[in-house]
Amino acid sequence: MATISETSETSETLTASATPPPFNDIEASSVWLNDFRRFMAERPETATEPSFVYSLRHEALESFAEIGFPSTRQEQWRATNVAPLARIRYRLPGHAPSSVTAAEVSPHTWEAAATLVFVDGRFAPGLSQRGELPAGVFAGSLAEALATRPEDVKPWLGSQASYAQHAFVALNSAFFTDGAFLWLPRGAVIERPIHLLFLASGASGAGDADEKPLACFPRNLIVAGESSQVRVVETYASLTENAVYFTCPVTEVDAGPNSIVDHYKVQRESHSAFHMATFALRQERSSALSSHSISLGGGLVRNDVNALLDGEGSDTILNGLYMIGGRQFVDHHMRVEHAKPHCTSHELFKGVLDGHARSVFNGLIHVRHGAQKTDAKQSNRNLLLSKDAVANSNPQLEIFADDVKCTHGSTVGQLDDDAIFYLRSRGIGAEAARSLLTYAFASDIVERIKVEPVRKDLEEFLFAALPKGEVVRQAV
Repeated sequence: MATISETSETSETLTASATPPPFNDIEASSVWLNDFRRFMAERPETATEPSFVYSLRHEALESFAEIGFPSTRQEQWRATNVAPLARIRYRLPGHAPSSVTAAEVSPHTWEAAATLVFVDGRFAPGLSQRGELPAGVFAGSLAEALATRPEDVKPWLGSQASYAQHAFVALNSAFFTDGAFLWLPRGAVIERPIHLLFLASGASGAGDADEKPLACFPRNLIVAGESSQVRVVETYASLTENAVYFTCPVTEVDAGPNSIVDHYKVQRESHSAFHMATFALRQERSSALSSHSISLGGGLVRNDVNALLDGEGSDTILNGLYMIGGRQFVDHHMRVEHAKPHCTSHELFKGVLDGHARSVFNGLIHVRHGAQKTDAKQSNRNLLLSKDAVANSNPQLEIFADDVKCTHGSTVGQLDDDAIFYLRSRGIGAEAARSLLTYAFASDIVERIKVEPVRKDLEEFLFAALPKGEVVRQAV
């Protein structure tokens, strides 16, 4: 498949030329500390909340008070300036029922085993459909699970996503009010996907003259028991075009022995929104987990992915696609840790950048002592459609075992002139030829998506987003 002519630029050069000035976060951090006191005092759920959640919140806040917002002086954040996000004063979701209607939700839904809808971070049961699930399976609100079955939540909540050195995980752990909880007992198999739909209403605070933007902190927990199978789709979208708000989700997955988890995340939020997400997973013996991350919206986006292969024979696939333009910024930071022998991990992330868009990819494969027979591959490929777009790519390997097969690589380049000339010689116009090659580059990831409604929706997005999209549609 003709895609790009590969040109080499070091990530150090790209990053150094685009690094913004350091941000002093002391005042911004203190605002959140004060907000937490009000948050805890006003929450009606506080009186019935399990003690382990109360402890998690306070410990996370103490961690945030110590580390504050990250700055560009820190290695993991040197290319990502969070100052525009941190300077804004936000409000937290209220307790009133959602005013969003089913008609507003329907364009974002499709037939699924269960559809759980969350509006501004809170579960909306009237807009959700639980469906018929196998016996023993729980698919619902995390807040509901904490109230009715806390013993099933306690061993897993906070077990994978560490707030010790991550300010946004700490904020989520302190401020989360709801999210999805999926619990599969041993041997449970869910044939159709479960859809977790997170919508931002974009509504301003009633009676607030400042109309502060909203901040919400969805917390998702997926526990797949031994030999269970589940397919989960997380969708993040906005009901208001160009709304300014802050979404800070954390999703934790624990895949039991021989389990199969197929996970998708589609982020199509407002281009003025901030999205700082963490996806943390742990796999036990002979489990198989695949995850596809699609980032199309957001103004400032960060996706942290932390995978721990903690059981012999585990298999992990982590793929991603980001298509951005204007002044959008998307950052992917990944750490795949091979803790046991005979494990496999493959990661492929592709980016299409136009306008003044910027991206960061920082991927690390860490192979521990004793994790022999590891097979790990990581690749990041970036297609620049504009001379003003910038892609930073930095794949890394840390290997402490001597019998492994590990590779990594990255490319940053433009469309291949020879491929464009070939298509034009067949009667295809210059603009259509460029769009056709761009579609081929991006569809490599889209075609790997096994949930048909999600795959078709992304294909339609490509046709609509690319110039001469109808020509592309006819050609493919």
